[in-house]
Amino acid sequence: MSQGRSIRLFLVDGTPSGLLTAEIINWSGHVLTGPRSKFAELVQRPECGRTGVYFLMGPDPDGSPLDRVYIGESDDVARRLKEHNQGEHLGGKDFWERACLVTSKDLNLTKAHVKYLETRLIRIAKEAGHSIVINTADRIYDNLPESDQADMAFFLEQIRTVLPTLGLGFLREVTKPSQLQETSSVSMKMVTHSPVFELTSKNRSITAYGQEVNGEFFVLKNSYASEEWTSSPHSYQTLFERVVKEGALSAPENGTRRFIDDYAFNSPSAAAAVVLGRNANGRTSWTVKDSTLTYAQWQDEQVAAMDQPEADLALTE
Repeated sequence: MSQGRSIRLFLVDGTPSGLLTAEIINWSGHVLTGPRSKFAELVQRPECGRTGVYFLMGPDPDGSPLDRVYIGESDDVARRLKEHNQGEHLGGKDFWERACLVTSKDLNLTKAHVKYLETRLIRIAKEAGHSIVINTADRIYDNLPESDQADMAFFLEQIRTVLPTLGLGFLREVTKPSQLQETSSVSMKMVTHSPVFELTSKNRSITAYGQEVNGEFFVLKNSYASEEWTSSPHSYQTLFERVVKEGALSAPENGTRRFIDDYAFNSPSAAAAVVLGRNANGRTSWTVKDSTLTYAQWQDEQVAAMDQPEADLALTE
C-alpha cells in the first residue's frame, strides 16, 4: 500500500476561481496557479520573481479534444509569462487560459535545476498523452551532478503528485492493463486491479473486455465497439465522438470498430456506452469474465470482504 500524503491548499483571494497555492508537507516546492483573467495579480506574486518551471494550459484551437500545454523554465518566471501574454504576432501565445508555476520555498532551485526539470517534464507530458505538448523542440539537458539529479527526481515526483489534485492531469501516470504483464516496468506494489470483465451484444457481434486499474476503468486493446452512436442524444454521445476523433477506435468494418489500445474511462458506464453506442448501466452490463457476476456484485463482494475482519473481531470480543 502506498504512503498517504498531505497537501495544503490556499485560496489567495478566498474564491476557488482565483489564484491558488499548493504545498506538500516536508517538500520545499511551492505551486501557484490561476486563470489568465487574474494575470495581473499572478505576475505580482513574489513567487513569479523566482527561478522555476511553469505550464501554460488551454484548449486546442484546432478542435482537438485534448488540451494544449506549453512547458517552460526561467530564472524570472514573471518576465517569461509577460512575454507569453503578448499576441502571437509579437511572439506570445494566444491559446492558454491558465498558468501554473512551480518554485522552491528555500530558493535553492538553480537555472541548471529548472532546465533539467523542464527536459523531464516535456518528456513525461508527451509520453503520458493526456495533452498536446506544443514545445517545438525536445530539449535534452542532463548536465547535473548525480546527487542533484537524485534531488530533482524527488522534486519531480512531488510535482506529479500535486498537479492532478489541482485539476492539471497532463503529467498523470497511467498504468494500462497491458503493462500488468510487464512486471519489470511497473511497480506492482503501487498497482491495484480488478479481474477482467466482459461485455457482449450478441445481436450486433460486439464483444469487449475491461479491467479496472488504480481506479480507472479500461476497455482493453482489440475489444470491439459500435460503429456509431445508435440511440437518442446523450452526454455519452459526446464521449463516443471524442473517442472516435482521438483515433482510439479503428475505422468501421462490418458495423463495428476496434480499440487500438487500452483506453481509460472514468466509470464502467461510460465505457459500456462507448462500446455499445448507446446509454448503458455499466454496473450491470459488465460481468466478470467466464461468470455471471456483474461489476456491481463483484464490487459488493469487495466491500463485504473488507468488512469481514471487523465482524470476526467483534465475535472474539
